[in-house]
Amino acid sequence: MKLSDLRPNEGANKRKKRVARGPGSGHGKTAGRGHKGQKSRSGGLKNSARFEGGRSTLLMRLPKRGMGGQVPGEIPRVEYQVVNLGLIAKHFTSGEVNPEALVQAGLVRPGYPVKVLAQGEASGVRVHAHKFSQAAAEKLKAAGGEAVEIQPKGA
Repeated sequence: MKLSDLRPNEGANKRKKRVARGPGSGHGKTAGRGHKGQKSRSGGLKNSARFEGGRSTLLMRLPKRGMGGQVPGEIPRVEYQVVNLGLIAKHFTSGEVNPEALVQAGLVRPGYPVKVLAQGEASGVRVHAHKFSQAAAEKLKAAGGEAVEIQPKGA
């Protein structure tokens, strides 16, 4: 057997139906779409759940209420990434810890503000983060470390 002898099994590969290629093909002229009407046009088959035959959809006819998700004057919610003191103590024993160091250690993802929580034992390190829980700040101080709040970018 040679590589050039290999062929797919009989009937395994089916040729694509080529429509609108003249009368001899059996699918010429209207190309299997019948005559006239919406379904015969290009882009004419509208079978989505919200399509209502061309009239204004129910979604558009219903009244719109509210403020689009945010109340005027309200400060948008900030999503913090949390990291516990126990994890910081496990990865860092001395020196300064900032969000970039936490990203390199794989404790948080880059680009988000960091909040430190009090779960676990604290080590005597200086931690720079965007927010601290009250208990976390107290634990750090008691262990000889320091909690330094930094401003998030754009604030």
